[in-house]
Amino acid sequence: MSIRKATTHVNQNEGLIFEKSSPGKYAWKLPELDVPEVDPAKALGTAARSDLGNMPEVSEIEIIRHFTRLSTWNYGVDTGLYPLGSCTMKYNPRVNEVASRMEGLAGAHPYQPEKISQGGLLIMKVLSKCLIEITGMDAVTLQPAAGAHGELTGILLIRAYLESKGNPRQKILIPDSAHGTNPATAAIAGYAVENLKSNAAGMVDIPSLIAQTNEDVAALMITNPNTLGVFEREIAKIAEILHAKGALLYMDGANMNALVGKARPGDRGVDVMHMNLHKTFSTPHGGGGPGSGPVVCRQILEPFLPVPVIVSKPNGALAFDYDRPQSIGRVRAFYGNFGMLVRALAYIMANGPDGLRQTTEDAVLNANYIRKKLEGCYELPYATPTMHEVVFSDHLQTKNGIKTGDIAKRLIDYGFHPYTVSFPLIVHGALMIEPTESESKEELDLFIDAMRSIAEECEKDPKLVLEAPHTTRVSRLDEVTAARKPILRWKPQQQPAAAD
Repeated sequence: MSIRKATTHVNQNEGLIFEKSSPGKYAWKLPELDVPEVDPAKALGTAARSDLGNMPEVSEIEIIRHFTRLSTWNYGVDTGLYPLGSCTMKYNPRVNEVASRMEGLAGAHPYQPEKISQGGLLIMKVLSKCLIEITGMDAVTLQPAAGAHGELTGILLIRAYLESKGNPRQKILIPDSAHGTNPATAAIAGYAVENLKSNAAGMVDIPSLIAQTNEDVAALMITNPNTLGVFEREIAKIAEILHAKGALLYMDGANMNALVGKARPGDRGVDVMHMNLHKTFSTPHGGGGPGSGPVVCRQILEPFLPVPVIVSKPNGALAFDYDRPQSIGRVRAFYGNFGMLVRALAYIMANGPDGLRQTTEDAVLNANYIRKKLEGCYELPYATPTMHEVVFSDHLQTKNGIKTGDIAKRLIDYGFHPYTVSFPLIVHGALMIEPTESESKEELDLFIDAMRSIAEECEKDPKLVLEAPHTTRVSRLDEVTAARKPILRWKPQQQPAAAD
């Protein structure tokens, strides 16, 4: 079998030693003073330090080797397949990085005058037009800094709109197949959350939706395709049911990688949605940001968009418009994470309409290839056709005491980053896999071989899987303690007390 195993050599003498320090070592040497020496205490007063504060004392080569070594222990999209379902961890093209680092863009200051910011304003204006066209909407704000931030912005737009009609309403419906941030967003916006169950096909149950939609409902927050990778075929009917009761339809756009160039949510009745530029349009993703979660909406919500809004002056120049009396106000300092906007536009323009459509088709093809190849090895809880991702369960492996987390840890031994574990919650013991369009058939085959081999190990040698990973510098962690008592900052080692 063509299986790529992790072959990283573990040096037991240095694997976990971070305290590399010897008194008197240093990695720098300042030139001799050519001015009179000044007593730091006199110049700085109490701000002067008399010691290094337990900072490591190391040589230059030790510093270089330490950080280079750490970089080889990491895993990223440049290293291999990132199969995290729902996260859409695709390759970040280097040309996007070049564009975002151009001096006039990277060095632009948010307070500089509009007359010397026309290039940056044009980038935001063109990106806005692209996102509006891709989604079939009427207006957009680029301010939100991430998907969950975009969700909150969208729900606040809905609240402001309904308040302008005299009643913000009381609750929001959320399907059990939705993203986990949706309930938190609704609660922060001041709404009660009511769960909406899925049907046997993993889609919104229309009779339940009809029964639960009344004049108290402000909106339904739907993810489409949902977290099972299933496209909500009744999306237009869902919108009609909500609109008939005066409610709106919010769409979580985290899974737009399955729709770009093929289907526009605005054409199917969606009123407002956010888009994850760091998912769909390849801007860097992970590590806490920076992300970008623009919100697109129908015309009825446009007056409530955050300020400022980019407008064209009579002379053709672009400017920020702050005179928006119905606006919900700012949701982000300045105008969003501008570097992410540059990267996203570079990606869109490099691909063009045909290229974007091709990325969607390739993402769906890759996910269905994995689904077909792993059927029978892992349970497929829903037989409904899926799009850009596929969700299996660990049901076939639990008879040997093996759960999805064990399989994920064993996958590390084969040199792959784990898939998304135990999500969506609608599937017990979920294995959620999304390969994106970035991966070649050769890479997918390596991943499939690894997953099939692990399924075989679960039958023949369960202990091997239960004790994984075996090739990492740190073996299986105490996850309960790590979650409840996390160590969030570095502290210098305490020196033993001197003997009396």
